[in-house]
Amino acid sequence: MEGRLALVLGIANKWSLAYSIAQAFAREGASLALTYLGDRQRAAIEEMAQDLDAVAILPCDVTKDEELAALTESLRALDRPIDAVVHSLAFANKEDLTRPFVETSRSGYLLAQDVSAYSLIAVSRAVAPMMTRGGSITTLTYLGSTRVVPNYNVMGVAKAALEAGMRYLASELGPSRIRVNAISAGPVKTVSARAIKDFSSILDTVETRAPLRRNTDPDEVADAAVFLASDLARGVTGNILFVDAGMQLMGF
Repeated sequence: MEGRLALVLGIANKWSLAYSIAQAFAREGASLALTYLGDRQRAAIEEMAQDLDAVAILPCDVTKDEELAALTESLRALDRPIDAVVHSLAFANKEDLTRPFVETSRSGYLLAQDVSAYSLIAVSRAVAPMMTRGGSITTLTYLGSTRVVPNYNVMGVAKAALEAGMRYLASELGPSRIRVNAISAGPVKTVSARAIKDFSSILDTVETRAPLRRNTDPDEVADAAVFLASDLARGVTGNILFVDAGMQLMGF
């Protein structure tokens, strides 16, 4: 990825998958632009940006159209093409991940869809004009999009929408040589994952049942993201790449 510029959205801290992906991109020679959500997160992202030698850190709340428009202008001001985008954004109210799915509120459902699914469309629209030599957009999903995972609830439905959106974007952006794919990562101990009730039991089940008899390492997800963003995956678009120790193939 030498000589390429990658935009990474969704780094929350050094334990997030987005940070592992950014590290892998930097290792392979990519320049990085990072986004942050609000002033409270800015200092932490600035510190990580120094470690990654990022060329820019930019504010971006994907629920606000004005910030997406500002992101477009900030990226244009860098005066170089964007070659890769990593969309690692998802959110649901904690109560919607702990109570029965049938009790999901209208506002909670719409919030999860807005941040976790619609944002991929909005970000793609904001960034595509700067992807003048084509490139790759990669989002992160999870098996709960197609199978019922206890307590994943509204997030599973949002991930299903995310995957459908990914396929439609792959079709529309293909003529511009922009590939759009998703990585379905196995459960990883991140701060956001802790919001899921009984998350530790999911990890225990994967370790017992997955073909590789272990949980997913964040570095495995990061290396898969490097593959999808590189020319090695130049013929791959509209796909979901499972990096989950094989758990997706198992039944009861």
